Amino acid sequence: MSQNREQLEQFVVDVILDKRQGVRANLLRGFLRGASKLYEGAVNSRLWLYRNRIMRERSLGCLVVSIGNLTVGGTGKTPVVEKFARSLQDGGRRVAILSRGYKSVKQPFLKRLVGKIQGKNEIDPPRVVSDGKSLLLDSKTAGDEPYMLAANLRDIPVVVDKDRVKSGRHAIGELNCDTLILDDGLQYLRLKHRLDIVLVDRWQPFGTEKLLPRGTLREPPRNLKRASYIFITKCNGEPNDELIERIRLYNRTAEIIECEHRPRHLQHIETRETLPLDTLKGKKVGTVSAIAVPESFEDGVRRLGATVEATCRFMDHHRFTEQEIITFINCCIESEVDMIITTEKDAVRFPRLGRMDVPIYFLRVEIGILSNEESFDQCIARICKPRTETSARRFF
Repeated sequence: MSQNREQLEQFVVDVILDKRQGVRANLLRGFLRGASKLYEGAVNSRLWLYRNRIMRERSLGCLVVSIGNLTVGGTGKTPVVEKFARSLQDGGRRVAILSRGYKSVKQPFLKRLVGKIQGKNEIDPPRVVSDGKSLLLDSKTAGDEPYMLAANLRDIPVVVDKDRVKSGRHAIGELNCDTLILDDGLQYLRLKHRLDIVLVDRWQPFGTEKLLPRGTLREPPRNLKRASYIFITKCNGEPNDELIERIRLYNRTAEIIECEHRPRHLQHIETRETLPLDTLKGKKVGTVSAIAVPESFEDGVRRLGATVEATCRFMDHHRFTEQEIITFINCCIESEVDMIITTEKDAVRFPRLGRMDVPIYFLRVEIGILSNEESFDQCIARICKPRTETSARRFF
């Protein structure tokens, strides 16, 4: 059943990306075009309702920073969330990350009911992935990105709930936080944002240029005007003049910061042994991933000097089975590869393997700022500086 569902999802994705032709694909594209018109109307109506205060945003009395994008997946958001969280924590803020927990699994109802009987306030409380001291959930219950953030930011709480007003209250009241980072929060209008950080992928800045469900845009590009800061991600040092010119058509005032996803080292998925990046030079490798843009990851491995002899791709957020990985290991043995490389996000979904004939490592990646770093530093300093009562009211 799961395999059939993934095959259907892959077919729909291929249709959206214009990779499929034929009668069925064309009929589906026609349907999706009509659905996109309805979707655009719903998006514009919702924004209008909030803008005219017919629908009211909630304020929790603390600073809320939203980090998100206009497109579905693939902008490299998680390392940016990590960088902001680290920088704000280092600046003296008590930070919590609030995530929706995409494709996470709730704890069983009976377990939640027992918690209620034991004196917990809610039958369905937010899921605390980390309380800033310990990892409390696995990746399946937490979701890939929240688990990865919690694993890398051991002293920063990570809380998962679709209702981020509820999870924000929990972070403030139970975890003593004074700064909330909304992971993937641009479209979450119910909680008032003080700053909107919007990410734009250098290679696919506005996705397919079409709105969901026909394309990959969540909102029209003109809504980039809501951004306080714009990060152009996945830069490679080449100029982005044309993209910046287009961004300025939609937002003339936001600070634009160019950054790259900078590989740091290789890390073994089980032993956590680390190897320097130059280990890859001249090596034959296999790559396995289940992310939105696998080509970007694979090209990155090649740029580090490896030859990719075998590749295995799954749908974004796919949860690997042991048999799938063993099958790929066998393929890699036949290709005589030296090691298998995956992404950090995929590594949290790897099953425990009974055998590992080929060593498997993930590529640890962090954000590096290439231009306008002073604007990032000023943003962090503005948030972290001591506040008088008057300036606090003005800031929030």
